[in-house]
Amino acid sequence: MSAPRTNQGGEEMTGEPKGHLMIAVIILLLMPVAAGMNQQKPNIVWIIGEDIGPELACYGHPEVWTPNLDKLAAEGVLFTRAYTTAPVCSPSRSAFMTGMYQTSIGAHNHRSHRQDRYRLQEGVRVLTDYMREAGYFTANVRNLAGNDSESFFRGTGKTDWNFHYEGAPFDSDQWSDLKSNQPFYAQINFSETHRGRDWDEAHLHITRRADPEKVVIPPYYPDHPVTRSVWAQYLNAVMALDRKVGFVVELLEKDGLMENTVIIFFGDNGRAMVRSKQWPYDSGLHVPLIIRWPGNHVQPKGYLPGTTNDQLVASIDLTATSMSFAGLIPPLLMQGRVIMGASAAPPRKYLFGGRDRGDETVDRIRTVRDARYRYIRNYYPERPFLQLNRYKEWTYPIIGLLRSLYGEGKLNRVQSKLMAPNRPEEELYDLKDDPYEINNLASLSDYQSVKNRLSTALDVWIQETNDQGRFPEAAEIVDYWEAQMKKTYESQPKKSLDH
Repeated sequence: MSAPRTNQGGEEMTGEPKGHLMIAVIILLLMPVAAGMNQQKPNIVWIIGEDIGPELACYGHPEVWTPNLDKLAAEGVLFTRAYTTAPVCSPSRSAFMTGMYQTSIGAHNHRSHRQDRYRLQEGVRVLTDYMREAGYFTANVRNLAGNDSESFFRGTGKTDWNFHYEGAPFDSDQWSDLKSNQPFYAQINFSETHRGRDWDEAHLHITRRADPEKVVIPPYYPDHPVTRSVWAQYLNAVMALDRKVGFVVELLEKDGLMENTVIIFFGDNGRAMVRSKQWPYDSGLHVPLIIRWPGNHVQPKGYLPGTTNDQLVASIDLTATSMSFAGLIPPLLMQGRVIMGASAAPPRKYLFGGRDRGDETVDRIRTVRDARYRYIRNYYPERPFLQLNRYKEWTYPIIGLLRSLYGEGKLNRVQSKLMAPNRPEEELYDLKDDPYEINNLASLSDYQSVKNRLSTALDVWIQETNDQGRFPEAAEIVDYWEAQMKKTYESQPKKSLDH
């Protein structure tokens, strides 16, 4: 690792210059400082995996090989308790691009404001607005390889915000623009772990595939060839994504950018599986997070390369932290916190999150967790756990399997809970002893003090952050999405159970 770079310059010049020669000397002395100011700031790259949990080899998950991400983790910091604030992409992305809870800025309903020009309120901006003002070039990279015919090594350019942005939020979508426009903030989105074509074809882009017979599946799924096949393909998708991460690292090294660039890898929400994506359990909110600091810059306070970090981190904290890396002070309004460096905030005691309408499925769930326990409040307990959502019904074969086996009486007690006609008003899980969140402790007397503490913390958060989910959407919005999802999915077949 090379020695950290230091700022150029010397003592402040005072007094009046004497003659033209002195003026020329002063100009020559000051020019390198002015020209180099931006170059002293690190470049920042966010690599965002869609719908991915911490199912990486560096987190100890079996039957998955992620050498590129493992290397980043070995050279950087691996965060074990990083969580998004929503378990689905559009509210989650709206949150971490503003550093604000989606519930505070009216962006909490999935795919909301697609038919209007809803804008962020005064004082709330996207990260790229701040970065531009700090002298950063911004990009949401699609073209990585410099060759439009190369379809695999590309970014999606995804934003998926639940608000309208006036103008262009990024300066470019080309990797080739970065080297000549430093410092830069670049975002690269990869979709392998999102259900769809990239997921279906992920195994074609890797040399070693997960063995369905060897994968470890959560106990709330039936141990069935369908379940094992789906889980193995998810791990294949993770490995295909890892290959893309390796390609990005190769580009950084090739362009001489690696040791001037902060790399932040994380997921936009948890894995695209039943009881994960769109459900605010750990499985829907827990994401991988790796931060690698470049060798040519002084390491921030609290950064210890090659270590794991167990502090509670919210995805909105990455916004504030990236601003801090760029030499900016996050605005007081911002709810994200700086997690490392001289201006780091005290570690969080609690993490908050929730879900609201997802596509046509109306719901409201709020959750809070501390270092050990997760508390969940269901505002529609009279509704089934698997209330109709056509996107999931048509693309998640495990849902069809659950319905089929339940009808045959072949699900055990834990698996049958997914088919319940209603839900408890409150849920409480001991994440240390019950990492899969299957034993609800909310009604047990021994846990009332824990439940009350977390419930109170959630009440305070709802009030202090002005949770907009307290106010229902207009009926015509719900009707619109019901019609849209019916039109989109009922004209195509469901994923086969043998997928």
